Amino acid sequence: MQLIIVESPHKAKTIEKFLKGGFKVDASKGHVRDLPVNYMGINIAKNFEPYYVINADKKDDIKRLTASAKKAERVYLATDPDREGEAISWHLQEVLGLSDSQVNRIEFNEISERAVKKALENPRKIDKNLVDAQQARRVLDRIVGYSISPAASVRLGETLSAGRVQSVALRMVVDREREIEAFVPVEYWNLKADVEPQGKSAFKVLLVEKAGKKFKPANKEEAESVKNELSSSEFFVKSVKRASVKSHAPAPYITSTLQQDGSIRLNISAPRVMQIAQRLYEGVQTPNGNIALITYMRTDSVRISTEAQKEAREYILQTYGKEFVPAKPNIYKTKSGAQDAHEAIRPIDINKTPESVKGILDAEQFKLYKLIYERFIASQMSEAIYDSVSVEVGAKDYVLKTSGKTLVFKGYTAVYDDTKKEEDDESGNAMLPNLTDNERLNLLGIKSEQKFTKPPMRYTEASLIKSMEDKGIGRPSTYATIMAKLSDKKREYVRKEKKYLVPNQISYGLIDFLVKYFPDIMDVSFTARMETALDDIGEGGKDWHKLIADFYRPFENQVQRSKVTDKLCEKCGAPMIINSGKYGAYYACSNYPTCQNIKAVNEKQAIPTDRICEKCGGIMVEREGKFGKFFACSNYPRCKNTISTANVETVGICPTCGKPTKKMMSKAGKTFYGCTDYPKCKFMSWDIPTGEKCPECGSYLIEVEGQVKCSSKKCKYIKK
Repeated sequence: MQLIIVESPHKAKTIEKFLKGGFKVDASKGHVRDLPVNYMGINIAKNFEPYYVINADKKDDIKRLTASAKKAERVYLATDPDREGEAISWHLQEVLGLSDSQVNRIEFNEISERAVKKALENPRKIDKNLVDAQQARRVLDRIVGYSISPAASVRLGETLSAGRVQSVALRMVVDREREIEAFVPVEYWNLKADVEPQGKSAFKVLLVEKAGKKFKPANKEEAESVKNELSSSEFFVKSVKRASVKSHAPAPYITSTLQQDGSIRLNISAPRVMQIAQRLYEGVQTPNGNIALITYMRTDSVRISTEAQKEAREYILQTYGKEFVPAKPNIYKTKSGAQDAHEAIRPIDINKTPESVKGILDAEQFKLYKLIYERFIASQMSEAIYDSVSVEVGAKDYVLKTSGKTLVFKGYTAVYDDTKKEEDDESGNAMLPNLTDNERLNLLGIKSEQKFTKPPMRYTEASLIKSMEDKGIGRPSTYATIMAKLSDKKREYVRKEKKYLVPNQISYGLIDFLVKYFPDIMDVSFTARMETALDDIGEGGKDWHKLIADFYRPFENQVQRSKVTDKLCEKCGAPMIINSGKYGAYYACSNYPTCQNIKAVNEKQAIPTDRICEKCGGIMVEREGKFGKFFACSNYPRCKNTISTANVETVGICPTCGKPTKKMMSKAGKTFYGCTDYPKCKFMSWDIPTGEKCPECGSYLIEVEGQVKCSSKKCKYIKK
């Protein structure tokens, strides 16, 4: 038996269809180990080595896979064909105890019988350069996130999350909103004239120029003056330009353009687009088993295979006709800096049309598959051809313009129409008569309309992803995650108003803090250069440890500076720094260890008492935590002594140990009564306990609305 390990159970079911006997396909269900959740997990002192832990929910999966691997003659690692997939294969190799010399890594861009069998014929070793590139990105993001987030949270008094790329994306949204807030509209007026050539139909022209320069009246008075001047002028055709305009088909989808079109055309969020695409890639359930429909959806390449291109051209010829097939196949150039690891997103089988699989897909899956299918077909079709005419009309030293465009040959637009409607103000009237230069025109009337310049548009998910891609921020696999984090329900840095992203108030303070103390992290060009440097590791020849070290030295200084406050130590006069500890934020003297003064940020958090700490002799302070008030040593964090408050106001008596109970609050905000001898006695009650036992059933008695009764719902005893 030969074992193939993939990430997804859906993917495993799809592959099992192609392999008959001798193979077992199992799934790791994603990452089997990762950095710890509760702490950074990076050993800064030991060359930034990451400390990986087995995910708690993956122990049974690892046990199962280990047992299968021991029985197998050969183990193939077939995780996704990207850096993260390469890293997952490496983690599996380490956890399952497989030799790193084994030639056991296979990858395929599509889950088809042809692709899977070809991959099995061409296994390779795990590419450690790709693994290191993923590790470097993971380590860098962990250092930044686990350093900046606490600093921002303490400073701003909110539980915040900041990240290397997501914070730059949030800054773009905040900066755009501030541009909009600061925008001052400028008034201008549009003048449109209705003109008519002799014996021909009338058309509209828009005033655009005066004395050879662009011109719009600035106010009503100027508009009326120009209108009067034009009313007494002779109008004539200054020039007519005709052209045949060709529009080239768009490239097939890559990750970013799919997310953009999914948002614009289907009104589906970027994270949801990727979830749907993942299922189309891994396989959807059908009566005949799982069927995969598209190639891998995380890609920055517009390249497609020669075989896929040939099949598309044959399909276009048979379906649409010879004129829709270009003389030469359409070839698209991938952007510089792209990884170009595998093909663009396309249907696996051109014969599986959207309509033919509609019955096995849900509504969202169908819409997205249809979009991918039609974009791919269109990318291999002929250009659309338009007849274009542009007319300039003269009147004294003014120029008025209009233009029109008529579709002559549909080309690729027969499948995928990407034309945008132009505003009437700019395009004029598209229905134009046959005109000649210097032809006289009769003026039928002039209309004026007040306008104001508009502020820049807010970002949508689509436009933010496009802008990030253009600026080199993030990578195809990160865009959906970033969008999800920005609108995370726990913090909700941005909200959607219709389709537009609007920053919430907390985002302004967070961005101002990050820009002030972490200018490099928040610099778009720096972030783009770092992305390129991380990409270079995957190509080999660069040590990821050095990249992290070069980044960390200045970054650590910025972290320390972000903690320094204007508050001075009352004992030695040195600046106080702000830290976070077990019991919340506190000030500590920057002159430590010479001066060991610490102080609570919120004075309500720590109230000095006359108690002395029995462990170190320091003053005990009264604090309040999630379980109520307690005494803690003021020398925290050097001394972590805490004791229960002895003089709390008590309500009720514990029926278990006879000590007083105190009123407390649960995480859900509900009142309960707990024993003051906690944790020795763990009694609690939702109602006030009297300390007495029920004479009928032995349960404890409670006081409810002035009435003493049994706490047991089965017992109806009420004390007279």
